[in-house]
Amino acid sequence: MNNIKVLDKEFEPYISQVEIESAIARICRQINKDMHDKNPLFLVMLNGAFMFASELLKKLDMDCETSFVKYSTYSGTKSNCEVKELIGLNNSLQGRNVVIVEDIIDSGFTMNCLLQKLEEMGVASVKIATMLFKPEAFKFNYNIDYIGMNIGNEFIVGYGLDYNEHGRNYPLIYKIVEEN
Repeated sequence: MNNIKVLDKEFEPYISQVEIESAIARICRQINKDMHDKNPLFLVMLNGAFMFASELLKKLDMDCETSFVKYSTYSGTKSNCEVKELIGLNNSLQGRNVVIVEDIIDSGFTMNCLLQKLEEMGVASVKIATMLFKPEAFKFNYNIDYIGMNIGNEFIVGYGLDYNEHGRNYPLIYKIVEEN
């Protein structure tokens, strides 16, 4: 595995495809056990979670629905702590069991905003599934039910994660080598 260049930044291999697949299989087993009789709505956070969601949903052994939302808080390699709803929820979620599918939770700010919105909509329950979690950056106290793996505060790309909309297509995850 070689380093890659995305725009003006260099990235080195960080998490292999095998590690990603293992984490997804573990999350699927947990979700299948917890949600098998609840007809959940999987709410996929775009754009980053599309690869994780695709693999996750293919491995679930239950009846479910899928929908998508898109929020933006990043510019370059930093979060701007301002949530913009780009694609929102159009259907009634009153009484539904929702599983939010996210690529990465770092500060937790975007997820906190979505959780508040879902509570206002009267959902029956909410569970969170994230491929990656940055515990050192997390600023809230809500529960994250399914975590693929904990990572440090490195800036990463690949497997749906981007740097200014580039680098999502790589099948493994890379971390930044140096910040300019």
